Amino acid sequence: MMSRVIKKFFVASMIMWMAPVAILYGFNNHIFPGTGQLSSSSQTLMSGFLAVISVNLVIVLYIIMAMKETGSSEHQPDPAFLAEANASIKQPSNMTTNDDTQAREKVE
Repeated sequence: MMSRVIKKFFVASMIMWMAPVAILYGFNNHIFPGTGQLSSSSQTLMSGFLAVISVNLVIVLYIIMAMKETGSSEHQPDPAFLAEANASIKQPSNMTTNDDTQAREKVE
């Protein structure tokens, strides 16, 4: 289970590095069609904008994958912990009345 999570994180991290670099490289070397017709400043703005969009897209896809993974298995509390918690909820009400009674006796 943990190796799958690490693998997904590693792949998402690599894509977040490679996609913007590939976009910037493609625009600067006129690999994408129509980029040769753009002015230098338009080319820089367009490539930067698309690089940022690509990183955000990868982050959104990674979050969606993580949400699907955690939604499939609901976490159940430990039954021993629940029993202990229920006992502790019932116990203090008795203890507070005993403590109050003992405190009153000491004061009187």
